[in-house]
Amino acid sequence: MRRALVTGITGQDGSFLAEFLLEKNYEVHGIIRRSSSFNTGRINHIFDKLHLYYADVTDASRIAHLIKDIHPDEIYSLAAQSHVRVSFDEPMNTAQIDAMGVLNILDCIKDTDIKMYQASSSEIFGSTKPPHNEKSKFRPQSPYACSKVFAHFLTDNYRDAYNVFACCGILFNHESERRGETFVTRKITRAATRIKVGLQDKLVLGNLSAKRDWGYAKDYVKAMWMMLQYDKPDDYVVAIGKSYSVKEFLDAVFNYLNLDWEKYVQFDERYFRPTEVDHLLGDATKIKETLGWEPTVGFDELVRIMVDADLKLAGNERMLENA
Repeated sequence: MRRALVTGITGQDGSFLAEFLLEKNYEVHGIIRRSSSFNTGRINHIFDKLHLYYADVTDASRIAHLIKDIHPDEIYSLAAQSHVRVSFDEPMNTAQIDAMGVLNILDCIKDTDIKMYQASSSEIFGSTKPPHNEKSKFRPQSPYACSKVFAHFLTDNYRDAYNVFACCGILFNHESERRGETFVTRKITRAATRIKVGLQDKLVLGNLSAKRDWGYAKDYVKAMWMMLQYDKPDDYVVAIGKSYSVKEFLDAVFNYLNLDWEKYVQFDERYFRPTEVDHLLGDATKIKETLGWEPTVGFDELVRIMVDADLKLAGNERMLENA
Protein backbone atom coordinates (compact mmCIF):
# COMPACT_ATOMS: atom_id res chain seq x y z
CA MET A 1 0.00 0.00 0.00
CA ARG A 2 1.46 3.33 -1.08
CA ARG A 3 1.34 6.24 1.32
CA ALA A 4 0.50 9.84 0.40
CA LEU A 5 0.64 13.05 2.41
CA VAL A 6 -1.71 15.82 1.29
CA THR A 7 -1.36 19.37 2.58
CA GLY A 8 -4.55 21.38 2.22
CA ILE A 9 -6.60 18.20 2.39
CA THR A 10 -9.72 20.05 3.62
CA GLY A 11 -9.89 22.21 0.50
CA GLN A 12 -11.68 21.57 -2.78
CA ASP A 13 -8.73 19.89 -4.48
CA GLY A 14 -7.53 18.14 -1.34
CA SER A 15 -10.87 16.48 -0.73
CA PHE A 16 -11.23 15.25 -4.31
CA LEU A 17 -7.62 14.07 -4.30
CA ALA A 18 -8.10 12.20 -1.02
CA GLU A 19 -11.09 10.35 -2.51
CA PHE A 20 -9.12 9.55 -5.66
CA LEU A 21 -6.13 8.21 -3.71
CA LEU A 22 -8.32 6.06 -1.47
CA GLU A 23 -9.86 4.55 -4.60
CA LYS A 24 -6.29 3.77 -5.71
CA ASN A 25 -5.77 1.94 -2.40
CA TYR A 26 -3.40 4.52 -0.91
CA GLU A 27 -2.93 5.11 2.78
CA VAL A 28 -3.85 8.81 2.90
CA HIS A 29 -2.39 11.24 5.42
CA GLY A 30 -3.45 14.86 5.56
CA ILE A 31 -2.47 18.10 7.22
CA ILE A 32 -5.20 20.33 8.60
CA ARG A 33 -5.06 23.68 10.36
CA ARG A 34 -6.43 24.10 13.87
CA SER A 35 -9.61 26.17 13.88
CA SER A 36 -12.16 27.11 16.53
CA SER A 37 -14.88 25.93 14.15
CA PHE A 38 -15.19 22.73 12.16
CA ASN A 39 -13.40 23.00 8.80
CA THR A 40 -13.54 19.39 7.63
CA GLY A 41 -16.90 19.49 5.86
CA ARG A 42 -15.49 18.41 2.49
CA ILE A 43 -13.89 15.27 3.94
CA ASN A 44 -16.38 14.26 6.64
CA HIS A 45 -17.69 11.41 4.46
CA ILE A 46 -14.20 9.81 4.36
CA PHE A 47 -12.97 11.08 7.72
CA ASP A 48 -12.55 7.63 9.27
CA LYS A 49 -10.37 6.48 6.35
CA LEU A 50 -7.83 9.29 6.70
CA HIS A 51 -4.86 9.92 8.97
CA LEU A 52 -5.03 13.61 9.91
CA TYR A 53 -2.60 15.87 11.75
CA TYR A 54 -2.77 19.44 12.98
CA ALA A 55 0.07 21.41 11.43
CA ASP A 56 0.94 24.52 9.47
CA VAL A 57 3.22 24.38 6.43
CA THR A 58 4.97 27.53 7.66
CA ASP A 59 6.19 25.63 10.74
CA ALA A 60 9.36 24.02 9.34
CA SER A 61 10.12 21.87 12.37
CA ARG A 62 6.60 20.47 12.58
CA ILE A 63 6.57 19.67 8.86
CA ALA A 64 9.97 17.99 9.08
CA HIS A 65 8.81 15.90 12.03
CA LEU A 66 5.65 14.75 10.24
CA ILE A 67 7.42 13.85 7.00
CA LYS A 68 10.03 11.87 8.93
CA ASP A 69 7.37 9.96 10.90
CA ILE A 70 4.99 9.31 8.00
CA HIS A 71 7.65 8.86 5.31
CA PRO A 72 5.16 9.09 2.46
CA ASP A 73 5.86 7.83 -1.03
CA GLU A 74 4.20 10.96 -2.44
CA ILE A 75 3.51 14.45 -1.14
CA TYR A 76 0.84 16.66 -2.69
CA SER A 77 1.55 20.28 -1.77
CA LEU A 78 -1.86 21.92 -2.03
CA ALA A 79 -1.99 24.13 1.07
CA ALA A 80 -2.27 27.79 0.15
CA GLN A 81 -3.84 31.16 0.77
CA SER A 82 -5.54 30.75 -2.58
CA HIS A 83 -7.73 33.83 -2.95
CA VAL A 84 -6.11 36.29 -5.37
CA ARG A 85 -8.01 39.36 -4.18
CA VAL A 86 -7.24 38.60 -0.52
CA SER A 87 -3.53 38.33 -1.33
CA PHE A 88 -3.46 42.11 -1.91
CA ASP A 89 -4.72 42.60 1.64
CA GLU A 90 -2.52 39.89 3.18
CA PRO A 91 0.65 39.72 1.05
CA MET A 92 2.93 38.61 3.88
CA ASN A 93 0.66 35.77 4.97
CA THR A 94 0.20 34.70 1.35
CA ALA A 95 3.95 34.61 0.75
CA GLN A 96 4.64 32.71 3.97
CA ILE A 97 2.14 29.96 3.12
CA ASP A 98 2.34 29.78 -0.67
CA ALA A 99 6.11 30.27 -1.04
CA MET A 100 7.94 29.53 2.19
CA GLY A 101 5.64 26.65 3.05
CA VAL A 102 6.73 24.93 -0.17
CA LEU A 103 10.38 25.55 0.66
CA ASN A 104 9.90 23.84 4.02
CA ILE A 105 8.62 20.71 2.29
CA LEU A 106 11.25 20.67 -0.43
CA ASP A 107 14.07 21.02 2.04
CA CYS A 108 12.76 18.05 3.99
CA ILE A 109 12.72 15.70 1.01
CA LYS A 110 15.88 16.73 -0.87
CA ASP A 111 17.80 13.68 0.38
CA THR A 112 14.93 11.20 0.12
CA ASP A 113 13.11 9.24 -2.57
CA ILE A 114 9.79 10.97 -1.82
CA LYS A 115 7.96 12.30 -4.87
CA MET A 116 6.29 15.70 -4.67
CA TYR A 117 3.55 17.49 -6.54
CA GLN A 118 3.52 21.29 -6.27
CA ALA A 119 0.29 23.16 -7.02
CA SER A 120 1.27 25.96 -9.33
CA SER A 121 -1.33 28.28 -10.88
CA SER A 122 -2.31 29.84 -14.18
CA GLU A 123 -2.13 33.20 -12.37
CA ILE A 124 1.64 33.07 -12.82
CA PHE A 125 1.13 33.99 -16.48
CA GLY A 126 -0.66 37.17 -15.49
CA SER A 127 -0.50 39.74 -18.28
CA THR A 128 1.16 37.42 -20.83
CA LYS A 129 -1.06 37.09 -23.88
CA PRO A 130 -2.79 33.71 -24.29
CA PRO A 131 -2.71 30.89 -25.08
CA HIS A 132 -0.39 29.78 -22.28
CA ASN A 133 1.81 26.69 -22.24
CA GLU A 134 4.83 25.53 -20.24
CA LYS A 135 7.13 27.90 -22.17
CA SER A 136 5.01 31.03 -21.79
CA LYS A 137 6.51 33.94 -19.87
CA PHE A 138 5.56 34.45 -16.23
CA ARG A 139 4.19 37.94 -15.56
CA PRO A 140 2.42 37.69 -12.18
CA GLN A 141 -0.08 40.43 -11.31
CA SER A 142 -0.77 39.76 -7.61
CA PRO A 143 1.04 38.77 -4.40
CA TYR A 144 -0.60 35.36 -4.78
CA ALA A 145 0.81 34.91 -8.27
CA CYS A 146 4.25 36.18 -7.23
CA SER A 147 4.32 33.65 -4.40
CA LYS A 148 3.35 30.88 -6.79
CA VAL A 149 6.14 31.90 -9.18
CA PHE A 150 8.65 31.66 -6.34
CA ALA A 151 7.37 28.21 -5.38
CA HIS A 152 7.40 27.09 -9.01
CA PHE A 153 10.99 28.12 -9.63
CA LEU A 154 12.03 26.73 -6.26
CA THR A 155 10.53 23.34 -7.14
CA ASP A 156 12.37 23.33 -10.46
CA ASN A 157 15.59 24.33 -8.69
CA TYR A 158 15.39 21.49 -6.16
CA ARG A 159 14.71 19.10 -9.01
CA ASP A 160 17.87 20.26 -10.78
CA ALA A 161 20.09 20.73 -7.74
CA TYR A 162 19.14 17.71 -5.63
CA ASN A 163 17.49 15.38 -8.17
CA VAL A 164 14.19 15.61 -6.30
CA PHE A 165 11.26 14.00 -8.11
CA ALA A 166 9.11 17.12 -8.02
CA CYS A 167 6.47 18.24 -10.53
CA CYS A 168 4.60 21.51 -10.88
CA GLY A 169 1.05 21.38 -12.16
CA ILE A 170 0.15 24.74 -13.70
CA LEU A 171 -3.56 24.33 -13.19
CA PHE A 172 -5.98 26.72 -14.83
CA ASN A 173 -9.21 27.59 -13.04
CA HIS A 174 -10.96 24.46 -11.86
CA GLU A 175 -14.28 24.61 -10.10
CA SER A 176 -16.81 22.28 -8.51
CA GLU A 177 -19.68 21.99 -6.08
CA ARG A 178 -17.00 22.07 -3.37
CA ARG A 179 -15.47 25.38 -4.45
CA GLY A 180 -15.20 27.97 -1.68
CA GLU A 181 -18.12 30.38 -1.66
CA THR A 182 -15.91 33.47 -1.91
CA PHE A 183 -14.65 32.42 -5.38
CA VAL A 184 -16.63 34.02 -8.17
CA THR A 185 -18.04 30.87 -9.79
CA ARG A 186 -19.41 29.40 -6.55
CA LYS A 187 -20.46 32.85 -5.38
CA ILE A 188 -22.61 33.06 -8.51
CA THR A 189 -24.11 29.55 -8.27
CA ARG A 190 -24.88 29.92 -4.56
CA ALA A 191 -26.52 33.31 -4.99
CA ALA A 192 -28.47 32.34 -8.12
CA THR A 193 -29.95 29.21 -6.51
CA ARG A 194 -30.82 31.10 -3.32
CA ILE A 195 -32.51 33.75 -5.45
CA LYS A 196 -34.40 30.98 -7.26
CA VAL A 197 -35.92 29.65 -4.01
CA GLY A 198 -36.55 33.09 -2.52
CA LEU A 199 -33.77 33.25 0.06
CA GLN A 200 -31.79 36.09 -1.54
CA ASP A 201 -32.63 39.10 -3.69
CA LYS A 202 -29.29 40.36 -5.02
CA LEU A 203 -25.74 39.38 -5.96
CA VAL A 204 -22.82 41.80 -5.75
CA LEU A 205 -19.93 41.28 -8.18
CA GLY A 206 -16.90 43.07 -9.62
CA ASN A 207 -15.24 42.58 -12.99
CA LEU A 208 -17.43 40.63 -15.44
CA SER A 209 -15.11 40.90 -18.44
CA ALA A 210 -12.25 38.73 -17.11
CA LYS A 211 -11.95 35.52 -19.14
CA ARG A 212 -10.86 32.21 -17.66
CA ASP A 213 -10.28 28.63 -18.76
CA TRP A 214 -12.66 26.72 -16.45
CA GLY A 215 -12.53 22.98 -15.83
CA TYR A 216 -13.81 20.50 -13.25
CA ALA A 217 -11.65 19.99 -10.16
CA LYS A 218 -12.24 16.23 -10.09
CA ASP A 219 -10.58 15.91 -13.51
CA TYR A 220 -7.63 18.03 -12.39
CA VAL A 221 -6.70 16.01 -9.30
CA LYS A 222 -6.27 12.99 -11.54
CA ALA A 223 -3.72 15.00 -13.51
CA MET A 224 -1.79 15.65 -10.28
CA TRP A 225 -1.54 11.94 -9.60
CA MET A 226 -0.58 11.10 -13.18
CA MET A 227 2.40 13.45 -13.02
CA LEU A 228 3.90 11.48 -10.14
CA GLN A 229 3.38 8.12 -11.88
CA TYR A 230 5.48 9.05 -14.91
CA ASP A 231 9.10 7.92 -15.09
CA LYS A 232 10.57 11.43 -14.85
CA PRO A 233 9.46 14.66 -13.17
CA ASP A 234 8.37 17.67 -15.20
CA ASP A 235 5.98 20.65 -15.23
CA TYR A 236 2.61 20.55 -16.99
CA VAL A 237 -0.18 22.95 -17.89
CA VAL A 238 -3.59 21.48 -17.03
CA ALA A 239 -6.50 23.17 -18.80
CA ILE A 240 -9.55 22.68 -20.99
CA GLY A 241 -8.33 24.96 -23.78
CA LYS A 242 -11.44 27.17 -23.97
CA SER A 243 -12.07 30.41 -22.13
CA TYR A 244 -15.25 32.13 -21.01
CA SER A 245 -15.87 35.49 -19.36
CA VAL A 246 -17.37 35.89 -15.90
CA LYS A 247 -20.40 37.36 -17.68
CA GLU A 248 -20.72 34.21 -19.78
CA PHE A 249 -20.59 32.09 -16.63
CA LEU A 250 -23.22 34.35 -15.10
CA ASP A 251 -25.39 34.01 -18.21
CA ALA A 252 -25.08 30.21 -18.20
CA VAL A 253 -26.02 29.88 -14.52
CA PHE A 254 -29.03 32.19 -14.58
CA ASN A 255 -30.28 30.85 -17.91
CA TYR A 256 -30.15 27.32 -16.51
CA LEU A 257 -32.40 28.55 -13.70
CA ASN A 258 -34.65 30.54 -16.08
CA LEU A 259 -33.70 33.82 -14.41
CA ASP A 260 -32.57 37.19 -15.75
CA TRP A 261 -29.37 38.06 -13.90
CA GLU A 262 -29.65 41.77 -14.75
CA LYS A 263 -32.57 42.01 -12.32
CA TYR A 264 -30.44 40.85 -9.40
CA VAL A 265 -26.77 41.70 -9.97
CA GLN A 266 -25.14 44.82 -8.53
CA PHE A 267 -21.54 45.98 -8.88
CA ASP A 268 -19.03 47.07 -6.26
CA GLU A 269 -15.52 48.35 -7.01
CA ARG A 270 -14.23 46.66 -3.86
CA TYR A 271 -14.32 43.38 -5.75
CA PHE A 272 -11.93 44.63 -8.41
CA ARG A 273 -8.22 43.78 -8.04
CA PRO A 274 -5.60 46.56 -8.01
CA THR A 275 -4.10 44.85 -11.07
CA GLU A 276 -6.44 42.73 -13.15
CA VAL A 277 -5.63 39.65 -15.21
CA ASP A 278 -7.82 39.97 -18.28
CA HIS A 279 -7.48 36.62 -20.03
CA LEU A 280 -6.11 33.19 -19.14
CA LEU A 281 -6.29 30.33 -21.65
CA GLY A 282 -4.32 27.10 -21.29
CA ASP A 283 -2.67 24.87 -23.86
CA ALA A 284 -2.58 21.38 -22.32
CA THR A 285 -1.00 19.67 -25.33
CA LYS A 286 2.02 18.47 -23.35
CA ILE A 287 0.15 16.60 -20.61
CA LYS A 288 -2.28 15.13 -23.14
CA GLU A 289 0.49 13.80 -25.36
CA THR A 290 2.92 12.76 -22.61
CA LEU A 291 0.63 11.41 -19.89
CA GLY A 292 -2.60 10.82 -21.77
CA TRP A 293 -4.67 13.08 -19.55
CA GLU A 294 -8.00 14.29 -20.92
CA PRO A 295 -10.73 16.35 -19.25
CA THR A 296 -14.15 14.71 -19.03
CA VAL A 297 -16.29 17.71 -18.04
CA GLY A 298 -16.73 20.80 -20.19
CA PHE A 299 -18.08 24.26 -19.39
CA ASP A 300 -21.80 23.55 -19.77
CA GLU A 301 -21.69 20.37 -17.71
CA LEU A 302 -19.60 22.12 -15.04
CA VAL A 303 -22.29 24.79 -14.72
CA ARG A 304 -25.00 22.12 -14.40
CA ILE A 305 -23.05 20.19 -11.74
CA MET A 306 -22.54 23.29 -9.62
CA VAL A 307 -26.06 24.67 -10.02
CA ASP A 308 -27.74 21.32 -9.32
CA ALA A 309 -25.72 20.87 -6.13
CA ASP A 310 -26.36 24.41 -4.91
CA LEU A 311 -30.05 24.25 -5.81
CA LYS A 312 -30.36 21.22 -3.56
CA LEU A 313 -28.48 23.07 -0.83
CA ALA A 314 -30.70 26.15 -1.20
CA GLY A 315 -33.80 23.95 -1.12
CA ASN A 316 -32.66 22.43 2.16
CA GLU A 317 -32.02 25.90 3.56
CA ARG A 318 -35.52 26.94 2.53
CA MET A 319 -37.05 23.92 4.23
CA LEU A 320 -35.18 24.69 7.46
CA GLU A 321 -36.32 28.30 7.32
CA ASN A 322 -39.94 27.24 6.97
CA ALA A 323 -39.74 24.52 9.63
